[in-house]
Amino acid sequence: MCEVFITANPESYESRTRSVRLHGVVTSIRLENLHWEVLAEIGARDGLSVVQLVEKLYDELVQARGAVGNFASFLRVSALRYMALQARQRIPTDLAVPIASLNADAVLQDLPASWAQRVPASPDAKRH
Repeated sequence: MCEVFITANPESYESRTRSVRLHGVVTSIRLENLHWEVLAEIGARDGLSVVQLVEKLYDELVQARGAVGNFASFLRVSALRYMALQARQRIPTDLAVPIASLNADAVLQDLPASWAQRVPASPDAKRH
């Protein structure tokens, strides 16, 4: 069983730091390379660079929750959710399908309770 996990390329779990500008403030985010790769795939589906995706996620998280706790952990969970939702066939594996084109309610329907805390959308928030 463990061979499935222990044969991972060691480079995939090495960390890399990237600098991003969030609301005019430059900050550093340190994630494992595999997380950066998954975030790059997510962004590419909608024509965004990794930095643009991170900025968009940050802005939408602040808009929805009003505050950001551990943003690096949020990004790790976002990458994991993406992969898990693909495994559950909620997000197509076809990379030509933009994430923004998906119906969030349909993607999130009937997931385990621990996976989602529904946040009421603000009237001007775009759901995707």
